[in-house]
Amino acid sequence: MKTKMLNRNKTYRSFDFYVLLFFLLSMFGWLWEGAIYLITSQSFVNRGVYYGPYLPIYGVGGIFLWFLLGRLSKKPVLTFFLSMLISAVLEYTVSFCLEKMWGVRWWDYSGWILNINGRICLVSVTAFGLGGMALNCFLLPYYMRLYHKLSRRWRIVLSALFLAVFILDATYCAVRPHMGDNVSYENS
Repeated sequence: MKTKMLNRNKTYRSFDFYVLLFFLLSMFGWLWEGAIYLITSQSFVNRGVYYGPYLPIYGVGGIFLWFLLGRLSKKPVLTFFLSMLISAVLEYTVSFCLEKMWGVRWWDYSGWILNINGRICLVSVTAFGLGGMALNCFLLPYYMRLYHKLSRRWRIVLSALFLAVFILDATYCAVRPHMGDNVSYENS
């Protein structure tokens, strides 16, 4: 199902649009963080709570930023600063919730300049601000073109496949989250 226009200001999209965008952004986040660790520690690290090649905070954050800031695509500077703010709140909240749930941190910026309780820092929110700006102002039009090039059938098959794998991974990780060196930090 293609985009439906209900009126001039509101556009509604199919569920598979959001599923595929979520996984695209989540997998990009996994690649991004893997590349950072590969460069800084010369080793591959599978980051995150889950075992699969995705970091859901990137998918949720990207979709959230698009919902809140999508109309600002012609205002990159404003999008950058609002993306910083929204990402800081999201990253802090997720860090807090994960720690309360399992007593473990999956990231710790304690040694970084201008950090708040080691959950967020200036460098991370600046990077997320740049990412939000790039996503909303430049990258989403490319995603939309690619999305519409795929047949509806393929979009549904891919969405179902990604969701099935993710649900299995999430179910397993609810009991046994992915932890270890350079993945999580024991709570002291």
